[in-house]
Amino acid sequence: MSLKELRMIGAAISTISLGALMGVAITESPTSTTSPPVEAPVVQYEPTWKCEDCTPAEQFVLEELQEQTKITDRNALATIMGNIKQESKFISNICEGGARVSYENCLSGGYGLIQWTSINRYRGLGNFCAKYVCDPSSLEGQTRWMINEPIFQRVLPVFEGSGQSISYYMRPAYHWLGWGIKGNREVYAWDYMDKLVWA
Repeated sequence: MSLKELRMIGAAISTISLGALMGVAITESPTSTTSPPVEAPVVQYEPTWKCEDCTPAEQFVLEELQEQTKITDRNALATIMGNIKQESKFISNICEGGARVSYENCLSGGYGLIQWTSINRYRGLGNFCAKYVCDPSSLEGQTRWMINEPIFQRVLPVFEGSGQSISYYMRPAYHWLGWGIKGNREVYAWDYMDKLVWA
């Protein structure tokens, strides 16, 4: 074979793809079609008052008080929490005297988180839950009613203020609850004040 023929064969081979010689189809890789990066929205963390040593029921009420109102003052929150503890120990289905019963079966005395006692306030809880589809015996239903109850709404602006002492906030708490026996509610409030952390 002449040099000229070898050159012609070499040129022919160079034009045939290696894949064709091996019997394999080689396809070109498609151009990259990756989308440009999408920016994830930045969610700003809002610190709130928390109570790590509290029960789940206490933590729930504390969280709802901050989410559903503009209360930011530690002493105000501690005062409300101390009063609830005095009234019910955060047991939603407690009837005055200690019986654990459903809303419909508490036939005398106060009922629930803040011991709703007068007929209008007691019925207010039931009517609210009938209208807004909640259980009047539950912690969730009672917390919603407690925050929305007109009597609480009247004193809420005082609790939404700031910089006052627990003793100061006990006055609107009395107008809200109208307790007959003060008991340890203020002591409990001081205890909560010590346990609340801004985080």
